Amino acid sequence: MLPRHAHGAGLGFRRELIEALKAGVPEAIRFFELAPENWAGMGGRSAKELRQFTERYPFVCHGLSLSLGGPGPLDEALLRRIKAFMSEHGMALYTEHLSWCADDSHLYDLLPIPMTEPAVKWTVERIQRAQDILGQRIGIENASYYVAPPGAEMSEAEFISSIIREADCLLHLDVNNIYVNSRNFGFDPLAFMHALPLERTCYVHVAGHYVEPDGLLIDTHGAEVIDPVWSLLEAAYTRIGGTVPTCLERDFNIPDLPALTAEVEQIARLQAAAAPRKAA
Repeated sequence: MLPRHAHGAGLGFRRELIEALKAGVPEAIRFFELAPENWAGMGGRSAKELRQFTERYPFVCHGLSLSLGGPGPLDEALLRRIKAFMSEHGMALYTEHLSWCADDSHLYDLLPIPMTEPAVKWTVERIQRAQDILGQRIGIENASYYVAPPGAEMSEAEFISSIIREADCLLHLDVNNIYVNSRNFGFDPLAFMHALPLERTCYVHVAGHYVEPDGLLIDTHGAEVIDPVWSLLEAAYTRIGGTVPTCLERDFNIPDLPALTAEVEQIARLQAAAAPRKAA
């Protein structure tokens, strides 16, 4: 059995892939990621199939709907379900988007948080409450967005850094999100990444995206990773080392398992070439 803590290169755990994975998990795939909202409390065949995998491989929980920066009450019932689910399956890491996605109901989109001091305080308090309920530090993911947050009082890197420092949480680094935002809003992705508190990185995402006819990039997780994003991932490893668990996201237009494995193997090659993480 592999260690219960995720490491190396991993893949998003999709129902579309379960039959292929049941036939054999490629050596390059060392862990899986899932959205706990889609699996917690599920019974029947799906629950049995999940158990078959969680007994053999580490899993990471990556949330979709906690709405850490949202105006509505924090969903503490969801957090308690997630805690029980993680305990049941021996999962050690939980991350969420630094965004908001709900008010009176879910909006089914990840929206940017206004980058202001009051928003920092509000989000920090919610992250701290989430960590208290889960009994562990969580990772927050830098999100993609398509409209600049209104009334910004600080840069995005300053906003993220302030929240991580004040909440005493961890960074979930998404290199594709950085690249998408940099192209859409005209900034240097490498400089942005190096302005983040990379020493707090607990987890990494890499993915593909879609280019609209007018040049707008959309973070779809529905295409192959492109060379500039691979280069940004390689640059990240020079700072964080090659041991931080890194997941390939693919949410639709899902190719066959060998094609996905080839991208996971590219992650593993970049990790192997990186020096060990330096002490903070």
